Amino acid sequence: QVQLVESGGGLVQAGGSLRLSCAASSSRFRLNAVGWYRQAPGKQRELVATVTRDGSANYTDSVKGRFTIGRDNAKNTVYLQMNSLKPEDTAVYYCNANYYTGLGLSASWGQGTQVTVSS
Repeated sequence: QVQLVESGGGLVQAGGSLRLSCAASSSRFRLNAVGWYRQAPGKQRELVATVTRDGSANYTDSVKGRFTIGRDNAKNTVYLQMNSLKPEDTAVYYCNANYYTGLGLSASWGQGTQVTVSS
Protein backbone atom coordinates (compact mmCIF):
# COMPACT_ATOMS: atom_id res chain seq x y z
CA GLN A 1 0.00 0.00 0.00
CA VAL A 2 1.14 3.53 -0.75
CA GLN A 3 1.46 5.96 2.12
CA LEU A 4 0.81 9.62 1.41
CA VAL A 5 2.75 12.25 3.33
CA GLU A 6 1.34 15.76 3.44
CA SER A 7 3.29 18.86 4.35
CA GLY A 8 3.15 22.63 4.03
CA GLY A 9 0.36 23.52 6.42
CA GLY A 10 0.67 26.26 8.99
CA LEU A 11 -0.63 29.55 10.30
CA VAL A 12 -1.03 32.44 7.90
CA GLN A 13 -2.82 35.77 7.88
CA ALA A 14 -5.79 36.38 5.64
CA GLY A 15 -4.62 37.19 2.14
CA GLY A 16 -1.51 35.08 2.52
CA SER A 17 -0.40 31.94 0.72
CA LEU A 18 0.57 28.39 1.51
CA ARG A 19 1.68 25.48 -0.64
CA LEU A 20 0.69 21.99 0.40
CA SER A 21 2.47 18.88 -0.82
CA CYS A 22 1.28 15.29 -0.97
CA ALA A 23 4.09 12.83 -1.63
CA ALA A 24 3.82 9.10 -2.15
CA SER A 25 6.10 7.01 0.06
CA SER A 26 6.96 4.69 -2.81
CA SER A 27 7.62 5.15 -6.49
CA ARG A 28 6.58 1.56 -7.11
CA PHE A 29 2.98 2.59 -7.75
CA ARG A 30 2.17 5.59 -9.88
CA LEU A 31 -0.41 7.95 -8.48
CA ASN A 32 -3.39 8.39 -10.77
CA ALA A 33 -6.21 10.78 -9.85
CA VAL A 34 -5.49 12.74 -6.68
CA GLY A 35 -7.81 14.90 -4.64
CA TRP A 36 -7.34 17.45 -1.89
CA TYR A 37 -10.04 17.49 0.76
CA ARG A 38 -10.52 19.59 3.87
CA GLN A 39 -12.42 19.27 7.09
CA ALA A 40 -13.17 22.17 9.38
CA PRO A 41 -14.20 21.63 13.02
CA GLY A 42 -17.79 20.46 13.23
CA LYS A 43 -18.14 20.15 9.47
CA GLN A 44 -18.08 17.32 6.98
CA ARG A 45 -15.02 16.65 4.88
CA GLU A 46 -15.33 18.38 1.53
CA LEU A 47 -13.58 17.97 -1.78
CA VAL A 48 -11.47 21.00 -2.67
CA ALA A 49 -9.67 20.09 -5.87
CA THR A 50 -8.79 17.12 -8.04
CA VAL A 51 -6.18 16.44 -10.69
CA THR A 52 -5.90 13.56 -13.13
CA ARG A 53 -2.59 12.02 -14.08
CA ASP A 54 -2.47 14.10 -17.25
CA GLY A 55 -3.01 17.29 -15.25
CA SER A 56 -6.69 17.99 -15.79
CA ALA A 57 -7.93 19.89 -12.73
CA ASN A 58 -11.24 20.68 -11.10
CA TYR A 59 -12.08 22.89 -8.15
CA THR A 60 -14.92 23.50 -5.79
CA ASP A 61 -16.47 26.91 -6.41
CA SER A 62 -15.26 28.49 -3.18
CA VAL A 63 -11.57 28.13 -4.14
CA LYS A 64 -11.70 28.78 -7.88
CA GLY A 65 -9.28 31.50 -8.87
CA ARG A 66 -7.40 31.22 -5.57
CA PHE A 67 -6.15 27.63 -5.39
CA THR A 68 -4.15 25.73 -7.99
CA ILE A 69 -3.59 21.99 -7.95
CA GLY A 70 -0.61 20.58 -9.79
CA ARG A 71 1.60 17.54 -9.87
CA ASP A 72 5.07 16.28 -10.61
CA ASN A 73 4.67 12.72 -11.85
CA ALA A 74 8.42 12.11 -11.78
CA LYS A 75 8.34 12.77 -8.04
CA ASN A 76 4.97 11.08 -7.48
CA THR A 77 3.89 14.29 -5.74
CA VAL A 78 0.83 16.53 -5.94
CA TYR A 79 0.71 20.14 -4.79
CA LEU A 80 -1.98 22.59 -3.76
CA GLN A 81 -1.00 26.24 -4.09
CA MET A 82 -3.36 28.33 -1.98
CA ASN A 83 -3.40 32.08 -2.50
CA SER A 84 -5.59 34.84 -1.11
CA LEU A 85 -6.41 32.68 1.87
CA LYS A 86 -9.49 33.45 3.93
CA PRO A 87 -10.37 32.54 7.52
CA GLU A 88 -13.01 30.16 6.16
CA ASP A 89 -10.22 28.13 4.52
CA THR A 90 -9.12 27.06 7.98
CA ALA A 91 -9.29 23.27 8.16
CA VAL A 92 -7.28 20.08 8.17
CA TYR A 93 -6.35 19.33 4.59
CA TYR A 94 -6.05 15.75 3.37
CA CYS A 95 -4.95 14.25 0.09
CA ASN A 96 -6.43 11.12 -1.37
CA ALA A 97 -4.88 9.23 -4.26
CA ASN A 98 -5.84 6.35 -6.50
CA TYR A 99 -3.20 3.99 -7.81
CA TYR A 100 -2.98 0.59 -9.45
CA THR A 101 -1.46 -2.38 -7.73
CA GLY A 102 -1.10 -5.93 -8.95
CA LEU A 103 -4.54 -6.59 -7.50
CA GLY A 104 -6.31 -3.66 -9.10
CA LEU A 105 -7.23 -0.10 -8.19
CA SER A 106 -6.58 1.02 -4.64
CA ALA A 107 -6.62 4.30 -2.73
CA SER A 108 -4.92 5.91 0.23
CA TRP A 109 -5.41 8.95 2.47
CA GLY A 110 -2.74 11.13 3.92
CA GLN A 111 -2.57 11.95 7.62
CA GLY A 112 -3.70 15.54 7.15
CA THR A 113 -2.03 18.90 7.60
CA GLN A 114 -3.52 21.82 9.52
CA VAL A 115 -4.12 25.12 7.77
CA THR A 116 -5.11 28.06 9.96
CA VAL A 117 -5.92 31.45 8.48
CA SER A 118 -6.19 34.33 10.92
CA SER A 119 -8.26 37.42 10.24
